[in-house]
Amino acid sequence: MKSVFRKFVLLLFAVVMFLAGSAFAADVPTVKVGYIFTTHHTPLMVAALKGEALKSQGVYLKPVVAKDKYELIENGKTVAVLQFIVAKSGAETASLFARNHLDLAMASVTAMMAGIDKGTPIKILSPLQTEGMALVAPPDSSLRDWPSLTAFVKKSNKPVKIGYHSPTSAPKIVLEGALKQAGLKVTENPNDASAQVLLADLKETTNLLPALSSKQVDAVVGPSPFPEVAVSKKIGKIVADLGDLPPSGAWRDFPCCVTVANSGMISSHPEVVQAFVALMARTNIWCNTHKEDSALLAAEWIGISREAALASSLVYLPKFSDQWMRNTGVYMGILNNMGKFSGQLKDKNIGKAKAILFDMRFIDNVKL
Repeated sequence: MKSVFRKFVLLLFAVVMFLAGSAFAADVPTVKVGYIFTTHHTPLMVAALKGEALKSQGVYLKPVVAKDKYELIENGKTVAVLQFIVAKSGAETASLFARNHLDLAMASVTAMMAGIDKGTPIKILSPLQTEGMALVAPPDSSLRDWPSLTAFVKKSNKPVKIGYHSPTSAPKIVLEGALKQAGLKVTENPNDASAQVLLADLKETTNLLPALSSKQVDAVVGPSPFPEVAVSKKIGKIVADLGDLPPSGAWRDFPCCVTVANSGMISSHPEVVQAFVALMARTNIWCNTHKEDSALLAAEWIGISREAALASSLVYLPKFSDQWMRNTGVYMGILNNMGKFSGQLKDKNIGKAKAILFDMRFIDNVKL
């Protein structure tokens, strides 16, 4: 009899918990948030790992399932449940948005531009970071800096092969722009023997280091932490930080990742978008003022060495700046000159495209 009663109590408890959970789920939206396994997205990882320790920011995350699902809490109230989704690249993030599989995400500004040009209904909400992009070669390569690379390219009797992880990634766009400014002929066509540099699509960030160590390519270009991990594992050396490429200062402080929302998400749940933008902006500040702590938290999340994480040169941005916007305009010019835009961004400059690309209401409302 006691056994039957105990089973009844347990069943009743399970039913109550299920109904409570269902009621909770009905009260707040579940929001799909995309990110990539890169230290560029450290602020999201920090917010998830620090949790209630960031409560003083006014908005923070509470874990439901570690690394997977979190309550987004603002001023003591749960406003959404965030479902984290890992993407392989910015191009895949844009594709997921196009298929309505994401509500919010972080990805490179260039990849988001490419998606918007194709008609994907998304808006850039806020900046995430600058810097953290590098060109890496095998340790025994003769490449040691930019001059040695350009000299090697000019002497080579076949195209020098450089791998990238996504066709619309910021590292790839910056490198391609610098190579062309140096007067080198660049191609993505492996059959173009007349080219001096062949840019090879490795499809995702996880393929950068294997391609480098197997010498499938002469070098790779990519975001942190992959250059730093290559060095720490002794399978690569940094040939050039992309911010140092010539002409001097031209590529410094170039934008990479941004926070983005599906237009449907913006119209249906603006209060959630506002809370998420505030979370990212305030956590960006925390990461800048706690560089070592934030690097080690990202290392814990991604599973990289302490050495690689601490070698990062990332700068996180709480708000848009004039410099950020100017450099984003440079990206637009490069992409248009390369013929990468064929839709609503074709032949437009940043001034004419701003209303198409951005929704700044949310970041403008954030008090820091």
